[in-house]
Formats: sequence, C-alpha cells, structure tokens
Amino acid sequence: MPGQLLYQPNPPPDPSQLPDSILEYSIKLDLTNVLSKEELSALKQFRRAADYIAAAMIFLKDNALVEREITSDDIKPRLLGHWGTCPGLSLVYAHINRLICKNNIDALYVVGPGHGAPGILSCLWLENSLGNFYPKYSRDREGLSQLVRAFSAPGGFPSHVNAETPGSIHEGGELGYALGVSFGAVMDKPDLVCVCVVGDGEAETGPTATAWHGYKYIDPAESGAVLPIVHVNGFKISERTIYGTMDDKEMTALFTGYGYQVRIVEDLEHIDADLAASMDWALGEIKKIQTAARSGHPIVKPRWPVLILRTPKGWSGPKELHGEYIEGSFRAHQVPLPEAKTDANERAMLLEWLRSYGPAELFGKDGIPNDAILSLIPKDESKRLGMREEAYKTYSPLDVPDWRKYAVEKGSLQSCMKITGELVDGVSQQNPSSFRIFSPDELVSNKLDAILRHSGRNFQWDVASRANGGRVIEILSEHTCQGMLQGYTLTGRTGLFPSYEAFLGIVHTMMVQYAKFVKTAHEVPWRQPMGSLNYVETSTWTRQEHNGFSHQNPSFIGAVLNLKPISARVYLPPDANCFLSTMAHCLRAKNYVNLMVGSKQPTPVWLSPEEADKHCIAGASVWKFASTDEGMSPDVVLVGIGVEMTFEVIAAAALLRKEIPALRVRVVNVTDLMILGPYGSHPHALSDEGFESLFTKNKPVIFNYHGYPVELKGLLFGRPNVHRMTIQGYREEGTTTSPFMMMILNKTSRYDVAAEAVRSAALINPRVEIDAHKTISHILHLAQKSKDYVLAHGADPEDTFDIPKFD
Repeated sequence: MPGQLLYQPNPPPDPSQLPDSILEYSIKLDLTNVLSKEELSALKQFRRAADYIAAAMIFLKDNALVEREITSDDIKPRLLGHWGTCPGLSLVYAHINRLICKNNIDALYVVGPGHGAPGILSCLWLENSLGNFYPKYSRDREGLSQLVRAFSAPGGFPSHVNAETPGSIHEGGELGYALGVSFGAVMDKPDLVCVCVVGDGEAETGPTATAWHGYKYIDPAESGAVLPIVHVNGFKISERTIYGTMDDKEMTALFTGYGYQVRIVEDLEHIDADLAASMDWALGEIKKIQTAARSGHPIVKPRWPVLILRTPKGWSGPKELHGEYIEGSFRAHQVPLPEAKTDANERAMLLEWLRSYGPAELFGKDGIPNDAILSLIPKDESKRLGMREEAYKTYSPLDVPDWRKYAVEKGSLQSCMKITGELVDGVSQQNPSSFRIFSPDELVSNKLDAILRHSGRNFQWDVASRANGGRVIEILSEHTCQGMLQGYTLTGRTGLFPSYEAFLGIVHTMMVQYAKFVKTAHEVPWRQPMGSLNYVETSTWTRQEHNGFSHQNPSFIGAVLNLKPISARVYLPPDANCFLSTMAHCLRAKNYVNLMVGSKQPTPVWLSPEEADKHCIAGASVWKFASTDEGMSPDVVLVGIGVEMTFEVIAAAALLRKEIPALRVRVVNVTDLMILGPYGSHPHALSDEGFESLFTKNKPVIFNYHGYPVELKGLLFGRPNVHRMTIQGYREEGTTTSPFMMMILNKTSRYDVAAEAVRSAALINPRVEIDAHKTISHILHLAQKSKDYVLAHGADPEDTFDIPKFD
C-alpha cells in the first residue's frame, strides 16, 4: 500500500461496539436563538477574514488583497506553513472573543497545534495586537501586506507559534504539553479561563494523555479554569488520527471516565451556533463549580466541561487536486497547492480559493477590517487575547527568606535536601499564592517534605487534601509536572521541580523547548523577564545502591549544558549550607533554567554560612583545610564537583597526606559548573587568570565529577593545557551494592583519585617519583580490601564515611 488510502474526504469513524446508552452521558443543547443575526454575521466574517489572511500568508509575498490576478512573482520562493489546522484555530479564536465581549472574562488561548501559526497571527492582526507590539504590522493595507510578505520568510514570523507571538505562553514546536501548560497557567489565578485547543494528533502523545488528569489538581476556590477543546479534524501529516477513528460513543466514554462532561460540536452547517451554545454552557459549568467552591461548599469530584470539535482538515480550502482529496484529508496538513509558483493551474486554484472568502467585503480600500469584524474585538485592549498581561509582563519576584537562618553547624552531618526543605517551607509560607512545588511523587523520599508541615498536597480527588490550599502538586508524570511548571512560570510565578536524578531526562525535550521560548523571549523587546525554571536533582546515582542500575543516570546535567549560555545554570553545591545559598539564589533568579544537584543522605557540612556564601558567589574556591600546598605551587590539583565526589577528593587528600607527605596537594571545590568553560563562553566563565589561580597554569588537575566525564571534557575544551587534566566521573557502572562500592565501580573513589594523583605528580616531583610505585600499589591494595569487605559483609567498612581529620 503506497500510503494512506482515502475513499472519501473527512471519513467518518467506523461504528463502535459500545451501546447507544453511552451517548446519554454527552451533553445535548438547544441551538435555536443562540446567536443574534448580528453576532452570527460578525463571527462568520471574522472567520472568513482570518482564514483568508492565513492562506495568503502561506502563499503570497505581494498582492495581499488579490486585487488582480496572481502571478508567479506574487508567490513566495519557498512555501512554508501548515494550513490544515488554521480554520479550526480561527473558529475558536472568534468564539473566545465573543465570550470576552459578552461576559467580560479574562482569557488566555493556548494552542496545542502551534504549527497553525498563520491562523493565530491572522487573528492577532485583526484585533490589532500585532500592530501594538510590532507597528510595521499595523491594522491597515500596508501592515497586512507586511505580514503576508514576512510570514515564514527571513526576518518574519516563523511557521510555529513561539515567543514572538503575542499572547503565547507555549512553544508550538513539540506536540503534547499544551494542556499541562494550561493547567499550570490558571493555578492561583481565580478569574482566568484558559481555552486550550488540543489537536487530535497531539492527543496521541504521552504528555497529553496524563495531562487530562490536571483538573484533579485544580482547587476551584483558589484557581481559574481550563476549557479543553479537542480539535478532531481526523488527520496527522500522512495518516488518520486515533481520535479521528473514534465515534461519539467512544469519545464520550473516554472523557467521561477522565471526569469530564462531554459536549460534541460537529454541526458543520450551523457550526457557529453549535460552538457558541457549547462555550456558553461550558462557561456556565465552570462558574457553577467555582461558585460552589468559593462559597465553602465544594462539589466533590466536579465534572468539568470538555468540547470535542469535529471539523474537516483544511476546511474552506481547495477540495481536490490531481484527482486526490485535499480538504478533509492529510493533504491539507501543510501547503495544499505546493506548485502554485510554477503551475498555472494551481495558481488559478489559489486565486479562486482566496477570492472565495470575499476579501473586498471584509477589508476596506485602506485594508482596515469592516465594522462587523471590529465588533467582535474586545474594546478593552487588555482583554484581547494577544495583549493579556499574564502572557508577557506579570512576573512577581518571590519574597525569599534569608537562608542563613536555616544554616547548620560546620562539621556536622546533614542532609542537603532536608535542610533545604526547611528553606522551601519558608518560601511557601511567605509566598502563599505565587510559589508551588511540582513533584512526581518523590517529595518525602527526597526529604524535601518540610513544606507539608504548613501546606498539604493539592490533590482534589483525595478527601485528605481536597480544598486545603495545598502548594504541592504530586503526580507520577514528569511530563505533566513539567507542563504545569512551565505554565505557572510563564504567567509570572515561580515553581520548583524536585526529582530523582535518573528520571529528569524524561522531560529533556520539554525543557529544551521551554529554553527556546525563553531564548527568543529575551530577544523580544516587549516581553518582560520571567522567573526561572528550577530543578532539584537528588536521589543521585552515588546513593542509589538500594534501587540499582536503573536509577543511576546523571544525563540531565548534559541536557542543560547544551542550552544557550544565557539560559543554562548548573550547580552542584558540596554541602547543606551551600545548597541553601544556591536555592535562595535560584528562586530569585530570572530567565534561567537552573539545575541544582545534591544529596539527600547526611553528609559533612564543610563550610560555615559565611564561608558558604563566599564560596557560592565565587563558584569555586581552594579548600585550604584539605590542601598541603600551603597556597604555593602544588604538584597536583584535586577537584571535587558534587557532594559525594567532593567527599572522596577530601578523603583522597587525607590519604595522600598520610601515605606520601612529599606530595603537595591542592584541593578545589567547584559548585557552579559553568565557571569552567573558556572565558567568554558563558557569563559565569572564569577569566584565564582566575582559572589559573585555582587550577594553576601547568600542573596536573584531577577532576572527580558527578556527571559523565564527556560533559566536563566538552566544557573544558578551549582552556589552555587541557592535556594535563584527568576526569573521573560516572562510567555507566552500577548495580544494587554499597555506597562506596559504587564509587569504586565508577573509578571515583578516594583510592582512584589518590592513585592518579601520585601517577601525575611523579612526573614533576622527584621525591614523589621515588616512592610512586610502592605508594600506588599500597593504595590499590586498600581499594581491593574495601571491595573484599563489601562482598563478604554486604556493607561498607564502618569507618568509610568518617569525616577525614587534618591535623
């Protein structure tokens, strides 16, 4: 079979085996007298105008109002864009505007099929939001010509919704997380309604599948509402969608099971009346649920509305080409007339298509939309979808307590996570409506549960946590946590995403898409700063001895390192006080992706609060208490990066002091990973002089690094004399074993560091060289004895993690 075979356009789903009684669960509405003649005319004309502009944007570089025949020179040299979803997106846009004008609601529009940018940009031009932010796209003939010419052309708007698009809080590239973003956006914004279109192709993704449960984490007393609209137009790029093959009974059963009330919108002949009645009903249901909750009598397991919108793919576009269906088929997905520039027949079809919308009736000689269209634009500019402040300028900095009041005693054993959890609890108390934790059911395991003393979870379907204003969202879907965090952050608030280290990689591409949005937003002058995306990575590979190999994976560090330097921040604080300082900094920072890596197990507190503060500001420093070079010229530099890695470095320094006192050792700790890159490669990168002051100009340097060695190699590339540097790190070796055996397996133990230090120093210090073989042999013998002990007793030797003494 050569590809998708179609026997008719817009093919209906085959009947299911479900009983007809299932349809009793779908909502039936009376469509008579829903719209006045004026409203109906305005909606139709708005949609015609939007669809006309969207189609023109894909094809034309001149003759924007087709006031003459279309020539080859009028067609863009490259035809880019996605037509198929645009009519559905503009249909929903028009009806949101109707609700705003009628009910004065505060609304955001989140578009899952972000590739339908022409449909959104055309509506933004009609409401003059584009002209507000980009004067060259003014709402007149010249502005329209500029918009049509610039779309998907160098210097113009890209083919996907992105941060350049007014009103957008969602990067439209990767599909799947519009719904999660929408739920995050309405949290703690009780008056906001987020209308979210989920494409039926997008609905096949894992992130969307879990996000349907988002309402179970929305307290209607404190938060707004999401109105999901599943746009079922039946096709992906070259095949039918799953939802497109499901009949009304199957769709009703599915979404009723999720906890929704289902309204199917599919009367194409009266689509405006159908959608208007459905959106009126949906808004009424939302208000009913919110009113009950806000009066102190919340509805248990409220059934929120969802709309299933069935319209043809590429509706109102060309019907057929070369004997193949276009409208109502996958061929409408992108450019339905791909040879319009070189084929006279396709140009004629394009002209007929564009003129079918009646542009002369829709736009005056000056290019300004007619009065009927303008009547559908909210008079209050701040209410327009493209000018909602939540989308671009509502960042509210957190009131972060002074972290020093949570600091712990130098020399004690403390869990970085447990102590930092106390600070996070303080942040939550001081910011009761602008801070949340999004956690995949690991908060207690990760020892960050101090917040639960003053705040609960926000799981509305659980009687223990319902309607209690909890600030913790725990759902076992990293995708949904990420989506909610993004929506919460992009609408002005600040969140925290703690996770087992091994599983943050699940949201790798979502994080990258967000970073692309932030990078572009930074370049858009009208977008104001936003809070940072904050990750805490714990339950790390170094202490996953009880879970085994499956829970050992530090690769998310590399994912963040690959971001643009303007966005990426990676911190590996070595102890509890340093983690407190780092957390306080990250929660105050703007526009970054912050990754903090730390241990939940009790480990030594090496630095006092004052020392930790200076150390974190510097990003790295020489730890003189563990060094033997007396601040002069060392034979070797030992560098710890990460909690357990640093412990092993200090233990190695103590071992070397005892076994070979002639060896001059300098110990350095790096807490800000980004300082290591060549000067100029990152805003935090050390100058060459600063780098040499820590790591010397030409002496051997041994890095004991928490992540994959290749990451550090890439970061250091460009620094002078990198050949003198040795990098130990995670080598993809692990099992269910003891903590110290994990260090030995991955060559990051004190013995591995010490042996490498002797080898390196022997090349430059004759007093070390003479005893090198003997010393190395003894050190490796000690390592073997530790391995033998673990294998014999199932645990590490008792004194393994005693804090090294330096007399």
